[in-house]
Amino acid sequence: MDWPHSPLHRLTESGTYIVTCGTYNREHFFKGSERLTILRDELLKIAKEYKWDLQAWSVFSNHYHFIAVSTHSGQTLPRFLGHLHTITSKAVNGLDGRPGRKVWYQYWDTLITFEKSYLARLNYVHNNPVKHGLVELASKYPWCSASWFEQTAKPSFYQTVMSFKTDRVSVRDDFNPEI
Repeated sequence: MDWPHSPLHRLTESGTYIVTCGTYNREHFFKGSERLTILRDELLKIAKEYKWDLQAWSVFSNHYHFIAVSTHSGQTLPRFLGHLHTITSKAVNGLDGRPGRKVWYQYWDTLITFEKSYLARLNYVHNNPVKHGLVELASKYPWCSASWFEQTAKPSFYQTVMSFKTDRVSVRDDFNPEI
């Protein structure tokens, strides 16, 4: 029986997942370039440690999204996120002189099983800073993968991803981030 009071996590398969996580009470713990850089850099480092291949990411003052591939099993996701949340909580709590303060709340994950869904979600995550009105071009937001994707993807794949509409993508994203 599924627990009705928290997001459901069915992480038995290897594959591609989209993950969203919000801060406690949607507080802007990661407001400012120093804090956003900490969150982005730790996400990249810890994903590599846990052998999750990041495909897209966007980090904000009060939430983040990423798409990553796990070739082994999705079961390592809770440990990966627990590690990320511990490190980043200690970092911002240290900056604020608030040891032990709760920073992260819940995360939501979805195993992506259809190619079109994957491509639309890649576009969504890369361009999330634009959706939130933080920049006009996602590649100008240094805490997301848009610039990296534009520089490293094959031009045909980049154009394919960027052509996908995202208006019907269902991603929990009712946050109002600040820089």
